[in-house]
Amino acid sequence: GAPTARAAHRGLEARRIRLGCVMPGESPAVFGDALRRLAAAATYLYQDGPRYWYDTQPTVAKLADDRAEQLRRDPDTVVQALATRVRVDLRDTGGLPRVHPLPQSAHDVPDELEARLVVLGTDQAYSRDPGNLAEAAATAILESRGSAPRLYRNTLVFLAADKTRLQDLDEAVRRLLAWDSILAERETLDLTAHQVKQAETQRDAASDTVTARLPETYQWLLVPGQKTPEAPVTWQAIRLSGRAALAARAAARLRSDELLIGSFAGSLLRRELDRVPLWRGDHVTVKQLVDDFAQYLYLPRLQAPEVLRRAVADGARLLTWERDGFAFADDYDEAAGRYVGLRGDQRIALDATSVAGGVLVKPEAARRQLDAEQPDVRPGPSPGPGPEPEPKPGPDSDPAPAAQPTRFHGTVQLDTMRAGRNASQIADEVVAHISSLPRAKVTVTLEIEAEIPEGAPENVVRTVTENSRTLKFSSHGFERD
Repeated sequence: GAPTARAAHRGLEARRIRLGCVMPGESPAVFGDALRRLAAAATYLYQDGPRYWYDTQPTVAKLADDRAEQLRRDPDTVVQALATRVRVDLRDTGGLPRVHPLPQSAHDVPDELEARLVVLGTDQAYSRDPGNLAEAAATAILESRGSAPRLYRNTLVFLAADKTRLQDLDEAVRRLLAWDSILAERETLDLTAHQVKQAETQRDAASDTVTARLPETYQWLLVPGQKTPEAPVTWQAIRLSGRAALAARAAARLRSDELLIGSFAGSLLRRELDRVPLWRGDHVTVKQLVDDFAQYLYLPRLQAPEVLRRAVADGARLLTWERDGFAFADDYDEAAGRYVGLRGDQRIALDATSVAGGVLVKPEAARRQLDAEQPDVRPGPSPGPGPEPEPKPGPDSDPAPAAQPTRFHGTVQLDTMRAGRNASQIADEVVAHISSLPRAKVTVTLEIEAEIPEGAPENVVRTVTENSRTLKFSSHGFERD
């Protein structure tokens, strides 16, 4: 028989209950699950660890159910509690510059240059129906900020709750609030130590349920876009999966689908400059490009102006800048009709404070100016049939300038352990200066001479010979004494 109320250990153990129910061929786990569900829902069934028993007094589970049902008539309390949980979850921004949780109106979302995730409220849920509340709310925020039109539209993406999943999340939040209220009134309700322990266990379980159902509910990522400048704005609805934090999960999906760009190559920037086009004549300012990429939905969505700054620096230092990149200038002098500080195939320094400074120049326009401003090197007079008499310096005549050297040669011995570094240093500090002179022709020859007293093994001979042939040595070979 079952232990009585006066027994040291009340109730029956779960294993004995399962053994009393199970028939040959049945799974005991089925009855264990049924027992747990019954304990959570029954009014008079109590549980203490593995032991279960009935009592004449109702359990706190019944009280929690009644209070959760009463909260249906107080939706504002439920919404406020849910908003608190959403804001706590959004503390993990997933590397996004800004996250705007549950804005009350379009005025709550500022108009800025950095990419932002806007998390819509539960009263703005998404469904497959056209003109659903989530798309309507996202469109209103995208188009304006309060009474003024929004300028930087290509910085916003939206996260919305699924309409069909909201009911489950609402139920979980109501149960959590119910258990919290019971624990807050434990003295007033005169709860026993066992009932307090039961309430704490159920409250923790309800909190875990809310945590699990939050990402299941907020599963729709809404991304605005345009195919061309003339095309209408369209919305791409992406279903998210996983149990990571809301913003972190959204950011990871945006980056994997290349809907949010954190690294942009200079050659890709050049492609966008030519495709739209974004040039304003023969050039465009960096400030204008920063605004363009933040405004227009048919351009890639950059995470921040810093991404464009790195792309500008990358495109200007390309060796093939005339084909794949662009030139860079500090400014454009309209009066003189020339670019100030024009350069290509060079490193440029753009820090965060000067991200809007500078001018990108079309390669053909840059080449015209560079060729026109190249120093004019004119050939000397051709020799006549006989030597001309040298002019004698007079009192007002200037001395003839000294003849400049026209050839250079040099030989250097490299450290075999640092040959690569030494060769690179010579190229930067010697060869580069000579190559920059007008019409200079530079030939660099590397000569290798090795003595091997012990002899070179066959594998080394084969490797060196094959590599020398691949690297197009003009002459190479091993010799025997």
